[in-house]
Amino acid sequence: MSEKVAGLKAAAIVVSDRIVGGERENTVTAVLESELLKVAEEVVLSVVVAEGYDAVFQAINDAKAAGARLIVTAGGTGIGPRNMTPEATAQILETRLEGLESQVLFKGLQSTPQAGLSRGLIGVTGRHPNAAIVANAPSSKGGVKDTMAVLIPVVPNILEGLSRA
Repeated sequence: MSEKVAGLKAAAIVVSDRIVGGERENTVTAVLESELLKVAEEVVLSVVVAEGYDAVFQAINDAKAAGARLIVTAGGTGIGPRNMTPEATAQILETRLEGLESQVLFKGLQSTPQAGLSRGLIGVTGRHPNAAIVANAPSSKGGVKDTMAVLIPVVPNILEGLSRA
C-alpha cells in the first residue's frame, strides 16, 4: 500500500443526475473520499454535480482552483446522452495516461464485462510542478475501487515526474 503524499490535496466529484434529483442515494462519495485519503492528506472539494459537459467541466476547474492535485470523478462515463465526463475532462487534460486507462479497464473486466462500457480518462493537466492528475471512474463503488487501486500506487511517481518539469 502506498503512503500518503505529503501535502497532497484531492477532490471528489460525483456525477449523477439521479443523485442530484434525489432518485438515488449517494453511496459513492464516501467510498471515493475514503480511497482518496489513502494517498492524499486532505479532500479539499467534495461535490455531486449533474451529468453533462458544463457541470463536470466547472467542477474540475473548481477543484483545480481549490488546490487539488488529484481530482477523481465518479460517474458520467457511460454511453448515455448526458454522459459527458470524458469529453469535459479531455478539454482540461494536456496529457493522457492511456496505459493507466487500460489497467483500469483490465481490472474492471476481472469483475464484470460491463467495465468495457466505461470511457473514463486519466491524465495530467500539464507538465509542470503544479499540474493536477485527473481520473474518471465509473459511478459504481466497485468501479471507483478499481480505478483507485490502479491509480494510488502511481500517484507519487506521477507527481515526482511533474516536479522535474
